[in-house]
Amino acid sequence: MQYIGYHHGHTEEIVGCILIELALRGRLELEKAGMRRKSLLNRKIHCKCANPTGDVLLDEALKHIKETEPPETVQSWIEYLSGETWNPLKLRYQLRNVRERLAKNLVEKGVCSTEKQNFLLFDMTTHPLTDTGIKQKLIKKVQESVLNRWTNDAHRMDKRMLSLIYLAHASDVLENAFAPLSDDDYEVAMKRVRELLDLEFDTESMKEGTNEMMWAVIAAFSK
Repeated sequence: MQYIGYHHGHTEEIVGCILIELALRGRLELEKAGMRRKSLLNRKIHCKCANPTGDVLLDEALKHIKETEPPETVQSWIEYLSGETWNPLKLRYQLRNVRERLAKNLVEKGVCSTEKQNFLLFDMTTHPLTDTGIKQKLIKKVQESVLNRWTNDAHRMDKRMLSLIYLAHASDVLENAFAPLSDDDYEVAMKRVRELLDLEFDTESMKEGTNEMMWAVIAAFSK
């Protein structure tokens, strides 16, 4: 997924991005809803295909999920993989140093650099953005998705862009992308984001051609 979009996100949202990406790549799926139509957040994640993706973070998360019995829900895996669980037996599932590894990934792609900055008594490694063009391009795509490319139908939007909007909102960074807009465009953009947030996610997940895991992750961050 567009990792650059999560460079300033929280670990939980980055984990949400990882789960959605694994689902979009056909590696994970939700258990069947059954006759009683279990809600998205009550359904367990199953490994659909264990083939590696070639991305270290994705493959590490996939390995944990594949090897865990009995299976767990989306909400549980967000807590386990981000290390936000209160269960000490589940801490072994935590993806270590997620933000640092994400930053390293972006450094290798030439998007960020590595610098040492002095903070009073100690030095700290930081990863400032070097290729601002990539960031601006992504911000423009986010803006366009809710302005001139708005379809008024979440299912006609690109799934990764739709997920990015929801998770960026959960990370409180979405408004930053809209800050350069005129007052009128800003108002339209935020109104349309609110429309997305007001959707009934369980209902959306039942529509044809959708990805249930994506909606389950979105639901987990919107409750």
